[in-house]
Formats: sequence, structure tokens, C-alpha cells
Amino acid sequence: MEKLLKTLKKLIPRRLFTALQPVYHYLLAGVGALWYRFPSQKLHIVGITGTNGKTTTATLLYKIATELGYNAGLISTVENIIAGEVTPTTHTTPDPISLNRLFRKMLDAGCDYVFMEVSSHALDQNRVLGVHFVGGVFTNLTHDHLDYHKSFENYFRAKKKFFQMLGRRAFALSNTDNEYGNNMLQGIRAKKFSYGFKGNEDFHGEIKKISIDGLDLAFNGVDVGSKLLGTFNAYNLLAIWGASHLLGFDMEKVKVILKDIEPPAGRFQHFTSPQGVLVIVDYAHTPDALENVLKTIRISFADSKIISVFGCGGDRDPMKRPLMGRIGAALSDSAIFTSDNPRNEDPEKILEQMKSGLSETDLQKVKTIPNRREAILEGITLAQTGDVILCAGKGHEDYQEIKGTKHHFNDMEEFKKAFQN
Repeated sequence: MEKLLKTLKKLIPRRLFTALQPVYHYLLAGVGALWYRFPSQKLHIVGITGTNGKTTTATLLYKIATELGYNAGLISTVENIIAGEVTPTTHTTPDPISLNRLFRKMLDAGCDYVFMEVSSHALDQNRVLGVHFVGGVFTNLTHDHLDYHKSFENYFRAKKKFFQMLGRRAFALSNTDNEYGNNMLQGIRAKKFSYGFKGNEDFHGEIKKISIDGLDLAFNGVDVGSKLLGTFNAYNLLAIWGASHLLGFDMEKVKVILKDIEPPAGRFQHFTSPQGVLVIVDYAHTPDALENVLKTIRISFADSKIISVFGCGGDRDPMKRPLMGRIGAALSDSAIFTSDNPRNEDPEKILEQMKSGLSETDLQKVKTIPNRREAILEGITLAQTGDVILCAGKGHEDYQEIKGTKHHFNDMEEFKKAFQN
């Protein structure tokens, strides 16, 4: 399927190929479902969509279902898992043929539940058309992917399309603290449920304590503890709690599982170096995600100096570059702008766009180092005992894409090697 898409992409002009993709996937959705004997209808599939939090929410729901004794499947940005067996992933949401093939394998492996990320690209291109979802979760909507969708309104419509697909028996669980949360629930057939920390939601949360040890929360009056850090993870946990309840899981057991559950790869992963420097690696690659992570670090480590290392991807939404530059510079004591998959763009040009609009004060805190390995080494050089280094943007990724070639590169590996040497 991927080979066919690549061949067509070479033969057909780019604009025409993009325009034809929804029609192409519309046809494939029917073929895939028929060929694999409609596997989604026999599974309990929950889709998670939103700008940030999809991977954490889907992965932890998968872990909870597994801990509860169910066979489960996971389709995510980081990995696909079929009843415990990990398989490679190339897209957040696969094409319709690959997706139905995955569902069939999960069904044959005895899976009861499937938790999957549903991307805006997949929705716009009809990749999940015909999939039978028992529920959908909306995490949030912030600035991202405007290189593809062209406008925020188009981006919103793509996400909304998911909830319009849900049937009457399915549940739609939406974060109504986000300004688009209520809109997601309007005019849909599914059973509507809200979650948040600010109002009278169906699943209401309260943050009692945020610390380096994790979160102390209360969900509808029930005390819930977690090792996860930050307000953004409080929202992820509340979404997980609500979805678990709507799926009929044993909530006493869910509470126990959440207490010790670990975050997915590249999501606020951290270690302390022998020199006493805390290193955090996170996938934050949008303005909102970067701001949330930096604010979490500032709250949790109020007396520490924060050094951030991050960049913006090439051939992707250029409008978010100055936004991320301003956020990173404002919320860090020192910020190192570097490459994050420059792809076919000039890294220096991306860095200049990130610096545009910075105040003189913030510019003094910023260094630009196009080579990501050198940028990481510079961050370590600047750090002293008790400091925090945030390396953002790539998270779980194990490559750096430059001029069409993927070179092995993993942020966590680079930091551990550098500190050892």
C-alpha cells in the first residue's frame, strides 16, 4: 500500500494527489473492511483525537485494559501492539487497508479492546471511514498542522468529523475546559460526556498537589494518585478515568493501576545524571505542548535553572516557529534552538524564523546551534548540579531526517552517552 502511494505520488502532481487522497481512501476503506471481513465490528475500539495527549491517553488505556486481564490492541504514534506483541508503526493512523489488517490480526489474537490515536490527517483523508468505534475522546485543540489544513477552521472540522462518525450507542468524551470541547459535542449522535477541572463536568477533576513525585488528584470525589507529572497529564489521566468508567471497567482496580503506571516512551521521560542534572525528554512539538511542559518544570522545580533544547520541523507549519521560539525563550533561563527533522529545508532558515519576534532580553538567552548533537552537548556544558535540561520535539523518535535521509538519532541516548563521556 505504501509502495503504491509513493508511486502515485511520483506520477501525479502534488496538488492533484492531495486532492484525490480522500476519494482514494474512501474506496480503500470499503475494500479493506470487506477483504478482512469487517473486523472492527467485532472489537471494542476507542479512538482518541486532539492536538496533544493522544499517545499518552491511548497507551495508558491500553495498559489499564491489559492489567485488568483483557487482551488489547494499541495503534499509536510510538508503536502498534497486538495482544502484547509490538509491531512497527509509520503513521499515527494507518491507511484503510493496513488499518483493517491490524484489526483482523487483533481479532484473531483474541483482543477485546483496541485503543487508537486518530489524527486530523487520517480524518481529512477518510482513513478511518467505516471503522466501528464504541467511543471517542477529545483531548484538546491547539496550533498545529496548519501547513496541511491551511486554516484553524479546517483543522477543527477534521477533528469534528470523528465525532460526527460515532454511532448512537457510542460515547463521546470531550475536554470542555478547552475552548473547542463543547463544539465537539454539538450536533452528534453519540452519547455526550464532558470532563475537566473548571466546571460541572460529568467527570470533574481537582488537582490537590503537583510535585516531583507526581500528582495528587480527585476525580468526582475519588482520590487518585499518579507518578505522572504536570497539569497536562492531569487532563490525560481524567480522560483515561472517564473512558474507563464508560467502558465499564472496575474503577477500584483502575485507581490502583494508575498509581504505578509509567508514561509512554518520550513523554516526559527523565533521568538524573551523575552530576546531579535532571534531563527531561518530551515529544512536545507544538506551542501549547512546549508551554505546558516548561510551566510544569517551572512549578515542580521552582529553584532550578531551566535549559531548553528544541527546534521546529522542516517542511511543516512555519507559522508555529516564532510562537515556539517566544515560548521557549520566555520560560527558560537558557534556550538552545536547534534542528528537529529539517527534512528538505535549510536548518539556518528555520532557526531564524524561530528567533523572529524575540525581544532583546530573550535574544540574550538564546543560542542557535543547527547540529542537534552539538546543541545537546552545549546544554550539558551550561548545566550545573540541580539544573534541569528539557530536550523537546522528538521524544520517542530514533532518527533525524535530513534531505530525505533518516539518520539514527535518539535524544535520550545522546544525553546518556554525553554524560558518560
